[in-house]
Amino acid sequence: MLGIDPGLTRCGYAVVDAHGPGAPTAVALGVIRTSPDDELPTRLAALRADLVALLVEFTPDAVAVEQVFFQVNVRTAMSVGQASGLALAEAATAGCEVAQYTPNQVKDAVAGWGGAGKQQVQRMVQSRLGLAAPPRPADAADAAALALCHLASAPLRRGVAAAVARRSRS
Repeated sequence: MLGIDPGLTRCGYAVVDAHGPGAPTAVALGVIRTSPDDELPTRLAALRADLVALLVEFTPDAVAVEQVFFQVNVRTAMSVGQASGLALAEAATAGCEVAQYTPNQVKDAVAGWGGAGKQQVQRMVQSRLGLAAPPRPADAADAAALALCHLASAPLRRGVAAAVARRSRS
């Protein structure tokens, strides 16, 4: 499972293994950075290359990307949207199941409340992944929370898929 907290300057990622018995474990957490001094096409190309490298190295079954929901700063919203689009397209190209979640959905799934603060989410990610300390930077913690959100919604997705399959047979 790969979680992506999209951003052009800082794009958080988290690879979480949920196979086997027990709680999910963190395989890799980090941030992809691009320089604000570079031109936009160069930054997008660098981000794309790093995202593809993650997909090749870890071969996730699924990728969860934070949905661009609301941004006060239009310029920030555009760059987050571009980074999100790259992540979605590359994950789909790699054959992964792709899902998007709003920040409130992630907070609700991980911390039990859609209004949870960053520190609460970081502590819950730490607890759920059995980490010695809250993951840092915040972008990596957010990516891990996205992965955990997707894993938490898996039983619901399977139930809905089974119901749709039953309905289509009848």
